[in-house]
Amino acid sequence: MAGNRAYLDYNASAPLIPAARDAVVQALMQTGNPSSVHQEGRAAKAILETARRNVAALVAAKPDHVFFTSGATEAASTLLTPHFIMGRAPMRLSHLYVSASEHPCVLAGGQFSADQITIVPVDSNGILDIDFLRGALEAHDRSAGLPLVAVQAANNETGVIQPTAEIGKVVKASGGLFVVDAVQAAGRVPLSISDTSADYLILSSHKIGGPKGVGAIVAVSDLVMPRALVRGGGQEKGHRAGTEALPVIAGFGAAAEVATKRLNAEGWSLRTRDTIEQGIKSIAPDAIIHGEGANRLPNTTFFSLSDMKAETVQIAFDLAGIALSAGSACSSGKVGPSHVLAAMGFGGGTGALRVSTASDTDESDVASFLHALAKIVARRDRSKPVAVDAA
Repeated sequence: MAGNRAYLDYNASAPLIPAARDAVVQALMQTGNPSSVHQEGRAAKAILETARRNVAALVAAKPDHVFFTSGATEAASTLLTPHFIMGRAPMRLSHLYVSASEHPCVLAGGQFSADQITIVPVDSNGILDIDFLRGALEAHDRSAGLPLVAVQAANNETGVIQPTAEIGKVVKASGGLFVVDAVQAAGRVPLSISDTSADYLILSSHKIGGPKGVGAIVAVSDLVMPRALVRGGGQEKGHRAGTEALPVIAGFGAAAEVATKRLNAEGWSLRTRDTIEQGIKSIAPDAIIHGEGANRLPNTTFFSLSDMKAETVQIAFDLAGIALSAGSACSSGKVGPSHVLAAMGFGGGTGALRVSTASDTDESDVASFLHALAKIVARRDRSKPVAVDAA
């Protein structure tokens, strides 16, 4: 709890942890450019490579296969391209397949045109329709180029975890490449790039307590890589030009190190999520918890209340000192229902609220949330017209 407020919006952004803050400050004081060969440059390079090793360790990857970007959106825009390079030879991918519940930065399709994108449906729990994907890939015209498939490891709104290993096998059978958006999963569930069957992972610093403005592409191998989106100098092995943003990269690395140690030491308990969801159902038996029938992140609850618009309820929570989201923070200014809910077949039109916690979220924050929810639901119930039986 910050002051008198409870912060329950970690999927939007996690507060900067002390270790990341200290790493940022230390790197800000470093004079050299990581590309310079003198002593100051080598000191800066050492900070950069330490961060690279820590980010790689978070997803059990090789440090040489981690490339820093300005964030997950840039990473997605770089990877979602028809233009890849194998060694020095061009390699063309002709079509992109994405699930209907993807984050907007993936649904946008990167460098693919609209007619080069196929949306793969999901079921009522938000799980990708693997049979649909398999059929689409079997029908894919390989003479025009190979397929590219992009799927979230865990959904940013519902927390639903996709069976990426199974999806990856289908993609590999087609000869295609597989991108996994691991932004929400990293640091919250054990994650290995090899176990996901991914060719590339997308990561973001500020979801794990690092600074905003930095993310990463993690490749299983650097043999096949997308053509650089930001071109110029030879930084990041030519995969992303421009002098590296050393302070925020250092903070990212420190946050990744803390997240890895925490996962290895204790993991995440489902206790807080279970307490939240049991409380919601007790207070509002008509509430719907979206994706409840699927494997989900241990920190995420996405729920709807009948006869109440999510945006209105979110404001009520904010006034009560509770920070949570009405869907994805990246879509908060848009009018209309969540595309994730629509993909899952939920047509209620009222939207949903997302509660997302940290591994050490205080019990008092959960109690404050449930207390505020009880007041909101009581006001709703008092405002409902009373039915009168006919004589």
